[in-house]
Amino acid sequence: MKYTQLGRTGLKVSRLVLGTMNFGPVTDEAESHTIMDAALDAGVNFYDTANVYGWGENKGRTEEILGSWFAQGGGRREKAVLATKVYGNMGGSGSPWPNQDKLSALNIRRAVEASLKRLGTDHIDLYQFHHIDRDTPWDEIWQAIDVLIQQGKILYAGSSNFAGWNIAQANETARRRTTYGLVSEQCLYNLAERRAEMEVIPAARAYGLGVIAWSPLHGGLLGGAIRKESAGGGSRSGTGRSSDALKNTQQREQIQAYEDLLDKHGLEPGEVALAWLLTRPGVTGPIVGPRTAGQLESALRAVELELSDELLASLDEIFPGPGTSPEAFAW
Repeated sequence: MKYTQLGRTGLKVSRLVLGTMNFGPVTDEAESHTIMDAALDAGVNFYDTANVYGWGENKGRTEEILGSWFAQGGGRREKAVLATKVYGNMGGSGSPWPNQDKLSALNIRRAVEASLKRLGTDHIDLYQFHHIDRDTPWDEIWQAIDVLIQQGKILYAGSSNFAGWNIAQANETARRRTTYGLVSEQCLYNLAERRAEMEVIPAARAYGLGVIAWSPLHGGLLGGAIRKESAGGGSRSGTGRSSDALKNTQQREQIQAYEDLLDKHGLEPGEVALAWLLTRPGVTGPIVGPRTAGQLESALRAVELELSDELLASLDEIFPGPGTSPEAFAW
């Protein structure tokens, strides 16, 4: 397994991030443990979750599954770099109570205590803001985070789904407070969705944040969607981002060209999509959310896959990036 540093921290993390979103809702606890054991055995040490994963009435279930895995011992928690998130409403359906979501100091305090309990650990390595909170001042957010760091309950703070100016606002406020600030940004980024290259990734790199790419296969679109459709597999559910995109003539032509190109090289589409992200400046690693051990094996192969300059140029032709800002905004 290849490793890198997480942004401007001293943390050494695997270049593949194990996302746990499917643990609980899709993959049961026993299989989830099997997948995490296989990942750890392969050298994956970066595990990403969120307090809302489990969804609906089962919010928090995914953190509980991670907690029960840590409880098995064997150095599991000591070897892992653990990341979770705060923002989503953790109240029950129809709950009228305020302050159960977003980034108020009160909710951050409550949320971290609840996550620590579910995870069965005394600290979280990377505590991420799942979305921007436009109502809570950054001074309040950083004050709450500073207290948690002083208490030893979290080590670092990161963001997710932030705009470039949100990253700047957060870290300029932190700088004024002499607080460490954000160390990572988790954003939607893949071959088919490259808008993060315009402002989010440049902002992250300017402030020394590691970039963690979510949805690296763009909802399955880059994982051999047409090939699977032809074989009768289709997307995960027959609906969703992958299925909808293939109804768009232009996107279907792009995906067909992508799959044809990789067929010529004898390469798997999903593995190439992950390997491409590992060539991108500033990217710490893509998040993969395997539902089975077999899907994890495919993702692990991508880390060792070397893409030629010729192939990278061909991928750029099929999926051109948005260009450098501010020039890309010009007519």
